[in-house]
Amino acid sequence: MATDFALSFLQLLVIVTIPSISLSLTPDGLSLLALKSAVDQSSSDSDISVFSDWNENDTDPCRWTGIACMNVSKFSDPRVVGIAIAERNLRAYIPSELGSLVYLRRLNLHGNRFYGSIPDQLFNASSLHSIFLYSNNLSGPLPPSLCHLPRLQNLDLSQNSFSGPLPSDLGNCHQLQRFILSHNKVSGHLPTGIWPQLLSLVELDLSSNEFSGSIPSDLGELQSLSGTLNLSFNHFSGTIPSSLGKLPAAVSFDLRNNNLSGEIPQDGTFANQAPTAFRGNPSLCGFPLQKPCRTTNSPQTAQNNSGSTSNSKSKKGLKPGLIILISAADALGVAFIGLIIVYVYWKKKDSNKGCSCTGKSKFGGSDKGMSKFCPCSCLKGLPSNDSEVESDNGAGNGAEGQLVPIDKGFSFELDELLRASAYVLGKSGLGIVYKVVLGNGIPVAVRRLGEGGGQRYKEFAAEIQAIGRVKHPNIVRLRAYYWAPDEKLLISDFISNGSLNSALRGRTGQPSANLTWSTRLRIVKESARGLAHLHECSPRKFVHAEIKPSNILLDNDFHPYISDFGLNRLISITGSDPSSSGGLLGGALPYIKPTQPDRPNNYRAPEARIPGARPTQKWDVYSFGVVLMELLTGKSPETSSTTSPSPTTSSAAAAAAEIPDLVRWVGKGFEEQKPLSEMVDPMLLKEAHAKKEVLAVFHVALACTEPDPEIRPRMKTVSENLDKIGT
Repeated sequence: MATDFALSFLQLLVIVTIPSISLSLTPDGLSLLALKSAVDQSSSDSDISVFSDWNENDTDPCRWTGIACMNVSKFSDPRVVGIAIAERNLRAYIPSELGSLVYLRRLNLHGNRFYGSIPDQLFNASSLHSIFLYSNNLSGPLPPSLCHLPRLQNLDLSQNSFSGPLPSDLGNCHQLQRFILSHNKVSGHLPTGIWPQLLSLVELDLSSNEFSGSIPSDLGELQSLSGTLNLSFNHFSGTIPSSLGKLPAAVSFDLRNNNLSGEIPQDGTFANQAPTAFRGNPSLCGFPLQKPCRTTNSPQTAQNNSGSTSNSKSKKGLKPGLIILISAADALGVAFIGLIIVYVYWKKKDSNKGCSCTGKSKFGGSDKGMSKFCPCSCLKGLPSNDSEVESDNGAGNGAEGQLVPIDKGFSFELDELLRASAYVLGKSGLGIVYKVVLGNGIPVAVRRLGEGGGQRYKEFAAEIQAIGRVKHPNIVRLRAYYWAPDEKLLISDFISNGSLNSALRGRTGQPSANLTWSTRLRIVKESARGLAHLHECSPRKFVHAEIKPSNILLDNDFHPYISDFGLNRLISITGSDPSSSGGLLGGALPYIKPTQPDRPNNYRAPEARIPGARPTQKWDVYSFGVVLMELLTGKSPETSSTTSPSPTTSSAAAAAAEIPDLVRWVGKGFEEQKPLSEMVDPMLLKEAHAKKEVLAVFHVALACTEPDPEIRPRMKTVSENLDKIGT
């Protein structure tokens, strides 16, 4: 007995006195160390610096690069909810130990060289809702346990080497929203019967695989689908099922490069498709392809055709004298038209009062040194509405200054602009903005960009032309610009009712009484349409990068207009301080100095706060989500100052720490299932009928402000979801 007691005491003493690494780290941390061990550390081109702070002596992994944690309950330690180690060129396999991370929600390993198959044990991580493994070297069949994840929403396995058939139980992924499998080697027929079960699917991309057989007709029951149904570059055969016409009108098809045959259906969504959707299928015919389908001629039709042919053969040709007479008449007609053209040309030249097409504009009146707009469209270096930008050593650099109209029918002279009454609307890092009332009583907004960039006219003009081509009812129109080496101005429409920021705050700090729920809902719907147009339909597919209430202007009827897109690029071209007082117009328009530095932009996405990060459209989606929350709650999105990242914290973790308090507060409110009355603007409580609509907009805002940009929806999807609310 004494011997047993002494042995037990000795074992306890050994456990206490001998330090143990494994006992100091949480189980989640130990599972993550398996991922670090799975990486080939000897690979010379792998960026293994991501693991430099993965210290096995830490108590938990929550400060490790690429790891996100959360307190899942009030009494538990933080648990790992996200892994984001992307584009590091790591050569590794996926360890099965990751399946023990039961609270893991997001797994993002894209842009590496992970090889082998996906272990079945990974799907024991039952909280997973997003898996991004695209652009790796993964192979083998698709895991049969794929749909054992009850919360799976986003699955992107594209650009790998997966093979074998599509799992027949894919229909069990009831929450799946995005399924992207392009550029693999998956083969076989698409199973039928699974597609009606995918009620939440918004994106399906099966392109560039080895699928064969016919296209299932029940694909037409994917009523949540938006964007593109992409089945291109496969081996599908047979006819296109007409049931696809029942898909939502916003869906576009990509059925290129298959073996499809027969006539393209003409009903429903098919009427909205372009010819490119069907190219590469030699046996397809019908609209919109320029290949009519062959029709079987009846005997009567054949007889009529032969009769008409014989009749045409029996007709005699024209007599030689008649041919000569017709030729002479044609020659006289051409000569007469030529005389008219010459007369109009000289008449127009005289009416320009000395304005020539040499790149020089006329100086006129008492405004010495002020250039007058010259309407000649052939001025070198000055883009007309329908011409491309050219450069020239003289006018190409805007040596004497030019006022260039962007919009046809909207023109005025520079001296008219200088004589007009003007006052300052505001000042920011993007320049001073003035309201200027022209002689005809029309107000315009004039933004002063600065004085520099004199040698970059061609680049500046190209950017201006791209901005000027953006036309949408909810985007501020650019009407003209002025260029000179010492001055750059943008002239756009003046929107009369201030910004959404002033409507939300105003002088009292409280929302305007006019911001009823119906007005707010209209503002967010129309703003979303404008921003989606910038992303999807503009020539450059612009990224705004500064979406906030002060850049959403309102007219007298509270219709919104997105402003100030593309200005960051123009400022970088001018390369000078837009608030400087020099330049040709420096003394003509009033000037103010800022009384205080610009406030930080609390609407930016977490990844936008990382130094050197390149703007993306997902930045705009996040910022728009914060604007939605502000409209719903009436609260301002101030950045938390209680958590300042330590010097050793990674840039990604530092960015995550800068999530606005408003986003955290709303997210926590929904997690704790707080009553809606505790979260919304008290003004909206008066409209009891709006409860369901307010809740629906909250869900859109939460999707927009997902920390992981890969999960955020496209702005087009956001707009479509908002348009469904209240209709």
